[in-house]
Amino acid sequence: MFKGHPKGLIAAALANMGERFGFYTMMAILVLFLQAKFGLSGENAGYIYATFYALIYVLSLVGGIIADKTKNFKGTIMTGLVLMAGGYVILAIPSPTPVENVTTALIIALTGLFVIAFGNGLFKGNLQALVGQMYDDEKYDDKRGAGFQIFYMFINVGAIFAPFIAPAIRSWWLEKSGYLYNANLPELCHAQIDGTISADATATFQTMANDATMGGAPVTNLTEFANNYLNIFTEGFHYAFGIAIIAMGISFVIYMMNKRRFPDPGSKVEAEGPAKEITKMDVKEVRQRLYALFAVFGIVIFFWFSFHQNGLTLTFFARDYTLLEFAGITLSVESFQAMNPFFVVGLTPLIVLFFGWLKKKGLEPSTPKKIAIGMGIAASAYVLMSIGSAHLPLYSEISSKAGGTPLADAAKVTPLLLLGTYFILTVAELFISPLGIAFVSKVAPPQYQGIMQGGWLGATALGNQLLFFGAIMYESIPLWITWGAFVVVCVISMSTMFFMLRWLERIAK
Repeated sequence: MFKGHPKGLIAAALANMGERFGFYTMMAILVLFLQAKFGLSGENAGYIYATFYALIYVLSLVGGIIADKTKNFKGTIMTGLVLMAGGYVILAIPSPTPVENVTTALIIALTGLFVIAFGNGLFKGNLQALVGQMYDDEKYDDKRGAGFQIFYMFINVGAIFAPFIAPAIRSWWLEKSGYLYNANLPELCHAQIDGTISADATATFQTMANDATMGGAPVTNLTEFANNYLNIFTEGFHYAFGIAIIAMGISFVIYMMNKRRFPDPGSKVEAEGPAKEITKMDVKEVRQRLYALFAVFGIVIFFWFSFHQNGLTLTFFARDYTLLEFAGITLSVESFQAMNPFFVVGLTPLIVLFFGWLKKKGLEPSTPKKIAIGMGIAASAYVLMSIGSAHLPLYSEISSKAGGTPLADAAKVTPLLLLGTYFILTVAELFISPLGIAFVSKVAPPQYQGIMQGGWLGATALGNQLLFFGAIMYESIPLWITWGAFVVVCVISMSTMFFMLRWLERIAK
């Protein structure tokens, strides 16, 4: 699988793998942390989650501009790693819960998130541009797509384990303090403290509180229990953010040890030999290439709007509607976040081999066609969710903060529904994300490599900023309609991509 690829590919992938481990440790728990820590509704937590996720990619565009202007890609990447570590430090410092001054505490948390987003902006797009330049040598160019798929696979190795680390630390801290984990308890605790809990929900809360208290003694003061449980629960999350700091340190060490092996788009002398002269294109060709890139950017906005629901509405669904006891295994809500990177690692070699086989037969689809097919695959994932959710009640009927009663386990759906959805979404991702990055590195004019990689991430940012619409729909309309909305946008995007296909294929030659 690695034969014929540049030597620096694996080193770059390993450096990114450590960073992604830290990032996905945080993303697995972020929206759950915001709700448990601050008592936010899904809609308000969704606004923060969507804005943060958007900023990561908007600031990648800024990071691309900085690297292009300074011609110091390596230094920009290194600075990004340091900043991200600083942001995780801010989130990792424990503070009491329930929060006495929500505004001040939320500002501190949002500051940490902004620092992480800015550091990520300096790091992510520029490392991708660096990998792209490895394939500018003619002897590697025909392996560009496969190279980015390998790069994508390696960085997801870190993401496989990250979603298990955070809940493990949280559950360990709960047990050390005499409590057991229950995903529904934080919302019930906030409802008890706020006085919005209904009589039926109070009975459910009493049962869950008794079950979550180690030692078997019944809980006699639910308000006291609510305060204690919330404090211990969120302390565990704070400590989990500390794991991301360690991951940043590992990634920094890997990067510095291999720094000399990487090419540098701004350097006259590359690590493996003399740098090539930057090819000058005429204005018309540059314009056509930029138009093609912007067209693809517009399409992928809607893919990321749909795909990144995995950390928002699909996480809510795992908590609220999914049975967490299955085949003798106890799952956590966060563990579902490991499905996507697990499938990425498992499926990438198969898809690389499949595309290689098609190429030998002269049947391999072009990159724009693969992206269009990927949009159709993504639509099918949400068709599955719509069918599986058709019988489920409205969120308002099961939300304790809205006066409802949490859904009984007997009425919840099998985790296989989410498993199948994540599997299909991952196949769609492998048709779109790594190949889209490769498309950008191939089509972007040489003088705009960094900024166009930032442009790809900027398009992702727009899709991420739309994520909160998913949270709004989740809490206000039937679930099958919520998932149906994602089916519609994916089908429209697929159709648009096929309409532009010949033009995009001509530009990409």
